[in-house]
Amino acid sequence: MIPGKSLTTYLLLLLLLDFVSAQQKNPSFEEVISLQSVSNPVISPDGRHVVFEMSATDWSENRFDRELWLSKDGATPVPLTYNPEADSRNPKWSPDGEWIAFISKRGDKNQIHVMRPGGGEAFPLTDTSEGVSNFEWSPDGRQLAFLQGEDKEKATEAREKKYGAFAEDDGEYALDWLWVVDFNPEWLTQMPLPEQMEDSLFTSRREPRVLLDSVPFTINDFIWSPDGSKIAFEHQPDPLRNSFFKADISIFDVAAGTHKPLVANPSYDGLVDWSPDGESILYQSNLNDSTSNYYKNDKLFRINIDGSGNQQLAADFDENINNLSWTPNGIYGTAWQKTVRPIVRIDPKSGKARILEAGPQQVWSLNFDKTGNRMAFGGRNFDGLSEAWMADIKFKELNRITASSNQISDWAVSQSEVIRWKSEDGAEIEGVLHKPADYDPAKKYPLLVVIHGGPTGISTPQPVPSYVYPIVQWLNKGALVLMPNYRGSAGYGEEFRSLNVKNLGVGDAWDVLSGVAYLEEKGMIDPSRIGSMGWSQGGYISAFLTTNSDRFQAISVGAGISNWVTYYVNTDIHPFTRQYLQATPWEDMEVYERTSPMTNISKASTPTLIQHGENDRRVPIANAYELVQGLRDQGVESRLIVYKGFGHGITKPKERLAATWHNWQWFGKYIWGEEIEVPE
Repeated sequence: MIPGKSLTTYLLLLLLLDFVSAQQKNPSFEEVISLQSVSNPVISPDGRHVVFEMSATDWSENRFDRELWLSKDGATPVPLTYNPEADSRNPKWSPDGEWIAFISKRGDKNQIHVMRPGGGEAFPLTDTSEGVSNFEWSPDGRQLAFLQGEDKEKATEAREKKYGAFAEDDGEYALDWLWVVDFNPEWLTQMPLPEQMEDSLFTSRREPRVLLDSVPFTINDFIWSPDGSKIAFEHQPDPLRNSFFKADISIFDVAAGTHKPLVANPSYDGLVDWSPDGESILYQSNLNDSTSNYYKNDKLFRINIDGSGNQQLAADFDENINNLSWTPNGIYGTAWQKTVRPIVRIDPKSGKARILEAGPQQVWSLNFDKTGNRMAFGGRNFDGLSEAWMADIKFKELNRITASSNQISDWAVSQSEVIRWKSEDGAEIEGVLHKPADYDPAKKYPLLVVIHGGPTGISTPQPVPSYVYPIVQWLNKGALVLMPNYRGSAGYGEEFRSLNVKNLGVGDAWDVLSGVAYLEEKGMIDPSRIGSMGWSQGGYISAFLTTNSDRFQAISVGAGISNWVTYYVNTDIHPFTRQYLQATPWEDMEVYERTSPMTNISKASTPTLIQHGENDRRVPIANAYELVQGLRDQGVESRLIVYKGFGHGITKPKERLAATWHNWQWFGKYIWGEEIEVPE
């Protein structure tokens, strides 16, 4: 539904933009932001049913809500939960398929809830002081293990009472430890009324017990062994973002209550899965290399739980493989292959990986039933939205169980295609070219370049690309939109992802500018009406273009880096800069200057909009103030908009709508020569 105030906005858009045809309409900004999305489909142990998450937009409360939906035997899905004030997420079937557990914040903290697949009330299974961050059913279904942070509330209150409020950098955190709670379905038939909970027998029966605490590390993830006697867990010294370099893997013996290390390489070691026989685990590692975690392929290994038989798998596969599961029929995962994302099968013995040529063009969220013969996954084709799917492992029975794409059935959407061109240094670059539905090859169109983040992100063909950029509306207004997969993008192999090491901004700009030149040479664009924009790494590249090129008539910088030195000393991921620039500023100031937009601020001339979250830790807002002041000092038309209360992304619908209008207004002025007022 379109909210009351948004109706005016919608009518204004109709005045600005024509319908492409009687059957296809140009959607409003609100309608794009209001699209429901499907994610995280999970198949039942018997392979018959699928539960998944559905997100929707609540304009009155300014949030995106998430609920669980259920499809039985491939039938039309029905809502399973409805609690608009608390997201329901991370559903997991009990081993017997009789219950679905999930996390929901229906109070002060995230807690585990359980309910029957047939519907009815959801019962809170935990009521912990610090909340639950992750959980897993035990193989017999009698317990659920979960992670909970250590309780530091009393110690913090005592310190503040005596010394006031202060915080030490990288010194304020709580460790996540391993707990367990029993589960007996009979208890739920004795469930008291909510007001009777605290005094009930049920409360005492569901009292969690700690399995592993008072250890000098935090637990990131864990998985029960198939027989329930052990728990493999991934841990690192503390929960700080950069400590993942020191993540290791250990095995916890449930009966003995003891643990021992299994994998402890000098760099990142990440837990993936158990083998079906419980004799081995699957893990990913950077081995001894902590200098290239961001752009090189992760290495995949299997190892026996006694430490023997360590073997690398998929060694010849030149991309990261994610969403991995070890089933009785082999190891399955998904991986980008340029702009498609197929399922990959790995033979656990030979280690060979092969791509399965079936299913939708992009697949993620892959999981399997108890036998490993059936699976559920999220995926989409280039012309549709993400859907939930079911299939057997040979794809003889492929069933799309949702119909999200019906939301755009009467919209005028992008007609997208993948194009290729040569960059300045000869590197082949791909990009997605979005065209309007009524594209005319005889015309020359304004061009808007939208640059993805990452840099190891990727742009792919899709009907409604958006975020804070009104791409569909620009297309329907009569423009082309190019989304380049510049060097460093995922899907093109490790060597390609490494091409912007010590060359950030410089090589990225080559790729963008050569793509613009390619379209101009083909006679497709009007060279006097070209704009560029992007968020995060895309914002950085746009800032670099602002100060190093006069090719564009307007630029928008979203959460972009303007000075690598400023960024390095303020960001929450210092290793990112050290790895890509191969030095600290004190070791090699030249590379920091060569790749920083601010270095050539005196050459800037392009009108630039800057958008930034007030509390951004990833790209601190100092970068925005530095760029806007530099542009103002040069007399360049510029505007800085700060979105209050937000970090690195705009995560609420109203502010996302505002940011969309700000971009529509900016490019409308400098590309189309229009003065646009944002509706009151």
